[in-house]
Amino acid sequence: MKMDVMLGPRTWARTADLARDLERNGFSGMVFTETSQAPWMNIAAAAMAAPTLEFSTGISVAFARSPMVSACLAWELAENTGGRFRLGLGSQVRAHVERRFGMPYEPAAARMRDYLGALQACLRAFRGDKLSYQGRFYQLSMQLPKGWAPTRHDHEDIRIDISAVGPVMTRLAGELADGIHVHPLHSMHYIQERLLPSVAAGATAAGRSPSDVDLIIPVFAIAGDTAQERAPMLAAAKAQIAFYGSTRNYAFQFEDLGFDGVSEKLNERLKAGDLAGMSELITDEMLDHYAVVATWDEIGDALLARYRDTAARVVLYLAAEGFEQDPKMLARWGEVARAVKDD
Repeated sequence: MKMDVMLGPRTWARTADLARDLERNGFSGMVFTETSQAPWMNIAAAAMAAPTLEFSTGISVAFARSPMVSACLAWELAENTGGRFRLGLGSQVRAHVERRFGMPYEPAAARMRDYLGALQACLRAFRGDKLSYQGRFYQLSMQLPKGWAPTRHDHEDIRIDISAVGPVMTRLAGELADGIHVHPLHSMHYIQERLLPSVAAGATAAGRSPSDVDLIIPVFAIAGDTAQERAPMLAAAKAQIAFYGSTRNYAFQFEDLGFDGVSEKLNERLKAGDLAGMSELITDEMLDHYAVVATWDEIGDALLARYRDTAARVVLYLAAEGFEQDPKMLARWGEVARAVKDD
């Protein structure tokens, strides 16, 4: 099982420095989000600095750009990383796509299916096929003569992953994707009882094996030998779980485990601006399901016990900022990363 680190917006120089440190300390890769900053330039900076790390977008907002643009970016990054890049796509939420990016969104699952089909048509065209795709939302037919088709290279089999939570999108992932970015707010009950059966149904319908679909799982992992040492990360994890949990579409994550009404209460406190009150609703019992909390000697085994038979990659969700503030923390997590990878 590989261990990656998730990164948000930062300068190229900071990204390159962190990439060198992660590579030196035994991590497998870096996963770049797309929030206030597009991920592509930071991936390039990291790849130049750390020639053995693997890179992914987790996720790039699919509907913010055309399938051809995403295909061109993925093709270029695959070549220049020597095949160490995989493209992670997500739909984002409607408000961002329509009101921030000014692009169409609905219906999300049907549009994502069409997007993946158009994206694969672009990649086939880069390999020499005729560009021809007629879908519900995307139609591509312009030929790519020399000068318009990217140069071919040795890393053209680009892995495409999508983020998914609900049954329609997780089934789509099983049918068409190489991997699925699991939502950070998850329990093993959700993975075993909801996500995996849906992925398997999609894979079976497409004549694939469910094992063909990698699970890339961001984790609220908190390590420390004392309550005082764990306190800052616990507070950050509770705040993030509360924020995600305030989304009504994720209410089932609480209700499946018997925490009825929590999402509604979180949403009420969010609307009231009571962020501290939101965190107070996340109990230690909930953390047992949504986070992995252990001493330094036990955290590697705890991660393996939970995810060994499920995840292709686990992604440290909250660690990057702490690494830059405390190099000793990075070294300790590096020991965990090596132990998990070597298991």
